[in-house]
Amino acid sequence: MALVLVLRVGCLVGMGAALALSSTETGAQVICSDHDAIVDGLADGFQEWRLGYGVASITTIVEIYVSDSGTWTMLMTDVRGQSCVLAAGDGWESSVDLADKTGPQRH
Repeated sequence: MALVLVLRVGCLVGMGAALALSSTETGAQVICSDHDAIVDGLADGFQEWRLGYGVASITTIVEIYVSDSGTWTMLMTDVRGQSCVLAAGDGWESSVDLADKTGPQRH
């Protein structure tokens, strides 16, 4: 997973999106930039499109982007249009169809 994120980060930076990198306490890198720049990078570099979004707070939304090949990215966007990549990976499995037919799933 970490290798996938590093490769994805490298690809986003290499595509020329003006991304600001900062370190968190755990040493992981958080990518933040203008929402449109990140979304364009996800579309061009990974063929990812928005699956859905939800309100996280009065000032932020969380979006999930996925590709047909199974890559995925989670963004948090504030009211100023600044987005940060919270997580990214491979192996996305959609359960939306199942949830729609059977109701809430408990694991």
